[in-house]
Amino acid sequence: MRYLSTRDTRAEPATHAFEHVLLAGLAEDGGLFVPETLPAFDQGTLRGLCGMRYAELAARVVARFAGDSFTLTELRRLSAAAYGNFAHEAVAPLIQLDERLWLLELFHGPTLAFKDLALQLLGLMFDAVLGRRGEQVTIVGATSGDTGSAALAACRDKAALDIFMLYPQGRISEVQRRQMTTIAADNAYALGIEGTFDDCQDIVKALFADEDLRRDLRLSAVNSINFARVAAQIVYYFAAGLALGAPDRPVSFSVPTGNFGNVYAAHLARGLGLSIERLVIGTNANDILARYLATGEMTIAPVAPSLSPSMDIQVAGNFERLLFELKDHNGAAVTAALHEFRRTGALPADEQSWRRARGLFAGHRVDDAMTLATMADTYRRSGILIDPHTAVAVAAARAGVEHDGGATPMVALATAHPAKFPDAVERATGIRPVAPPALAEIMERRERTTILPNDAGAVARFVRAHARRTRPNLGAA
Repeated sequence: MRYLSTRDTRAEPATHAFEHVLLAGLAEDGGLFVPETLPAFDQGTLRGLCGMRYAELAARVVARFAGDSFTLTELRRLSAAAYGNFAHEAVAPLIQLDERLWLLELFHGPTLAFKDLALQLLGLMFDAVLGRRGEQVTIVGATSGDTGSAALAACRDKAALDIFMLYPQGRISEVQRRQMTTIAADNAYALGIEGTFDDCQDIVKALFADEDLRRDLRLSAVNSINFARVAAQIVYYFAAGLALGAPDRPVSFSVPTGNFGNVYAAHLARGLGLSIERLVIGTNANDILARYLATGEMTIAPVAPSLSPSMDIQVAGNFERLLFELKDHNGAAVTAALHEFRRTGALPADEQSWRRARGLFAGHRVDDAMTLATMADTYRRSGILIDPHTAVAVAAARAGVEHDGGATPMVALATAHPAKFPDAVERATGIRPVAPPALAEIMERRERTTILPNDAGAVARFVRAHARRTRPNLGAA
């Protein structure tokens, strides 16, 4: 199993092993890693996966991408450890809302958000590879809310790595912030950036583009620019699809997304052979993806704060992976298009690519008013409280069901526990969600954070000053 960079412009692109992709995160040319080919399951093998426990299913799916880097036995051990501490025995249970609509609850991990499903496994995979190599890395990442806490929780107290997570100061919920800033670990740093998530993401890419910094600190990434995380996210689509009758019965998914990583994992699940009829993208007012699918125009607009802050994104970083596919794996064409996108704020028009994208995805914009209405309506119909991001998925799912009029089950992804956004939930329903034990104490804990300007140089200096690889006699590799 080999991987390509989306920005490799050579006639014969270089290929890389999964272990390199895991540790590097981002390709040296600034591109994202994608599989050279998709290792699809045949229908008989898919039927054999039905009824498996989540940890075993995760080992089987991730093994398709890991090649020789991990044996199936290793992946079984790591998966059992990763998912053994989830609050629900099913890990990602399905809840039926009506005759066609289901919720896939992805918030039963330690930080109560869907990012745990991938990052709990990813942290252990990092530890395993670095341990056998005797090496150390420095992880840097950007978060729009939930990735940061999940990554810090997965990587805390690991001897082989330090982790620095950038978040947009004042643009995430208090619970999301405190889940990061109350982690007391010597290798974990939460950095509030005076800007937007897109600014945080740009800073991370600038750090990776600094060859000296990247070499000196062995930079790596755990957010969705790391393909290993995307591979782990594919698992819950298989779990839901198989539970609802796949491969003999198709299923559709509605995914709330800003950065395109979560729905891209669904797209790969479809490519692996899972019977997916429709993939519906739900966006909030920051609707660059919905606008692109509707018009073919991808133009950057100012980031608008919303009730679903994890989706307050105008530059969908993982769309680059789909763009590489739409442009027939032409790294030069992707590089040129992205350069123009950054220069002008608009992706160059390409009707053929747009029509192909429209055949793969549908998009719906859900503003704050509709988000609140959906939260209230869901509670009224079912007695279930949902968070604002999940409400975006439910609203988009209902629009998708009304559009197709068929009988295929539609699964809306419940990406965060409602107690992570108690003010919005109470505003919509009049009910304040009870905080589970994982959140009960964080409002009283001391916060540990550093506020930095929206400047890559300032962040680079902080990381250099605090990463153990740059401190003498602390196990630098």
